[in-house]
Amino acid sequence: MKRFALLCAALLLTGCDQAFQNLSERRLSEAEKKVADQDFPAAVLLYEAALDGTPKTADVHYKLGLIYDNPLQMPVSALHHYQRYLDLEPEGSHAKEIQKFIQADQLKLGAETGHGATISQEEAKRVKNDNLALRKKVLQLQTDLEAASKARAAMLKAAGKSGDPVFKQEQVQKPLVPGTQTYTVQPGDTLASISRKFYKNNSARWKDIQDANFNALEGTAKLKPGMVLMIP
Repeated sequence: MKRFALLCAALLLTGCDQAFQNLSERRLSEAEKKVADQDFPAAVLLYEAALDGTPKTADVHYKLGLIYDNPLQMPVSALHHYQRYLDLEPEGSHAKEIQKFIQADQLKLGAETGHGATISQEEAKRVKNDNLALRKKVLQLQTDLEAASKARAAMLKAAGKSGDPVFKQEQVQKPLVPGTQTYTVQPGDTLASISRKFYKNNSARWKDIQDANFNALEGTAKLKPGMVLMIP
């Protein structure tokens, strides 16, 4: 109930307006209404539809983490969204609070997998170090991606000045691999909703599906009905 109360309080923070300025205001407003009505599955769908992989949506990951944590009691998905918040806003206003939630969920998962026995301090330290190492890798990848984006922008700018034709980069889908499991995109599908269909109601694998089907992208791939996706 404490985290649900925190979620409701987070929805009222005026500082969230700036984070959502480039997102669909209607979807976010509907998500907040669903939370107020305690229709959490519907709120999750609306929030996930607003994610675009940029720091502007860090607060959306925070709210999704709270919902998955409590009341949905899905700590694995909660940990995913808490970590995404820290990746996007490591010094954000919720960072310290999220660190505590992550530790609590890790202990909870350890207790569940250990049939009631909590994990040792050494094991908790190892998990924490693994998370830190993973976060460093993510940050390095983000740095490399930003550098590549700047280099591409400079190249396009130079090409424009020289009179060379400048082509808009299109979203390129990888060729299908024979024998792989596939799924045909339906109207209203998102990467997160497809992930839930194939991974036991777990939306955290959406990035795996994107990486298996598209070349490196900034943000989230835009799906179109009729697309055939490989399911890793």
